[in-house]
Amino acid sequence: MAASDLTASLTQRLAQRILILDGGMGTMLQNAQLSEDDFRGERFRDWPSDLKGNNDLLALTCPDVVARIHRDYLEAGADILETNTFNQHPFIPGRLRHGRLGARA
Repeated sequence: MAASDLTASLTQRLAQRILILDGGMGTMLQNAQLSEDDFRGERFRDWPSDLKGNNDLLALTCPDVVARIHRDYLEAGADILETNTFNQHPFIPGRLRHGRLGARA
């Protein structure tokens, strides 16, 4: 769907009713009680620093968990789902010693 079509669709829906945004992805991921191994997956098994807490990686290493959370929000009535990209702010990966991992992931 083109951006202009998406904007038109959202505008039309907002004119009809209030749309519900999903909830806290980080909170839901914490509730999943994922381990360091879950964050690493096979792709980042040998990464030289800890990855637990870099929630963005879970789209690559545990896509089933991310999909389940999104599905849960939709089933609860959410109309809009946000992306799981908090850690892609330039400050965060460097602070977690992941450098430009997001650009390579």
